[in-house]
Amino acid sequence: MNLPNLRHLSLLLVLSGIGGCGSSGDTSRRADPLREVATIALDRAVTQYKLMDDAVPDSLLPRTSAEDGTLVTHRPGWWTSGFFPGSLWLLYEYAGDTDLKERAEARTWLIEGEKDNLGDHDIGFKINNSFGNALRITGDTTRYAPVVVDAAQSLLRRFDPTVGLIRSWGELDDTDEPYLVIIDNMMNLALLFRATELSGDSTFFNVAVTHADNTLRDHFRPDGSSYHVVEYSPRTGERMRGRTNQGAADSSAWARGQAWGLYGFTETYRNTDDRRYLDQAITIADFLLDNPALPDDGVPYWDFDAPGIPDALRDASAGAIMASALLELQDYVDANRASRYRSSAEKILRTLSGPEYLAEVGTNGNFLLKHSVGSVPANSEVDVPLTYADYYFIEALLRLDSVSDE
Repeated sequence: MNLPNLRHLSLLLVLSGIGGCGSSGDTSRRADPLREVATIALDRAVTQYKLMDDAVPDSLLPRTSAEDGTLVTHRPGWWTSGFFPGSLWLLYEYAGDTDLKERAEARTWLIEGEKDNLGDHDIGFKINNSFGNALRITGDTTRYAPVVVDAAQSLLRRFDPTVGLIRSWGELDDTDEPYLVIIDNMMNLALLFRATELSGDSTFFNVAVTHADNTLRDHFRPDGSSYHVVEYSPRTGERMRGRTNQGAADSSAWARGQAWGLYGFTETYRNTDDRRYLDQAITIADFLLDNPALPDDGVPYWDFDAPGIPDALRDASAGAIMASALLELQDYVDANRASRYRSSAEKILRTLSGPEYLAEVGTNGNFLLKHSVGSVPANSEVDVPLTYADYYFIEALLRLDSVSDE
């Protein structure tokens, strides 16, 4: 008699309601070994993402789910277009399922044209998470590397030497409006670092480092928190002010923005070995983990200064990004910090893998996580699933290979 392997057995148990989130008689998941929790979540992700891929037209990509459960899609130009193909690549890396690879390839090539998009800085999110993962996982430099390098060339066009930063929003040559730079932009520097590796051209590296240096100088407050947006004069490069677009207030700590900074500076340290970036990542991590507004289960409110805490909305996307960043950061620090960062990431992932956040198969528009927040001030994508929340959740679960079993 052939027995199913443990990974597929765990999936069968989840789908049958035995030992899964929300099943009757379910005991606390905190008693489960961490890798068992992760395996259940990843197997569920494989099932959900195949269902989602079947449901989305070939010319579109998933974005979120409406209140009635209807899937909300977008065209390749939307800033989140790289996350769905990226998640498919990560799940192929996990499961080794050639069907997932074929799906990932199809969705990846759908957004190839974004490599030439000069309209925003999110080309890094789009191309690095899709083509970058394809290149890393398959090693196929012939097909994927040229797209990555071309996209990095486009991102360079948004760098202004006078300001010393990559312009996040606004037209390239607009000198009448403030030159806007958002903390999210740290996440797109990985595309430039990768382009230097692939091309041998240090221009990409130098621009990434200049942007990181000036973000380090201008974006952060003494307590380690960051502004969402910093405005500069496009003519002189002078810093004008820090403010928010998606946070509770100009002076508040918008949770996903803090997570972007943590992840971005950790990633920048990996690519440069410059201790200043590691120190900044540590400063951000300690601000987050020491913050009295961080809930005991590790998943932050949408803003650390949100009105109505403790009844304010949580942001699963910020939690997922934090967890993934902390699991990398623990590899670069002393043993005491590493233990703290690892246990904090584990706590977040246990929470997100529980019934409050992890959707049942076939629900939630086939997204994995519930309860993410796009923009409260704009009343856009509030308390809904989001494609990037799933991406960083999957990535964090895969990064648990560096975490010891309990």
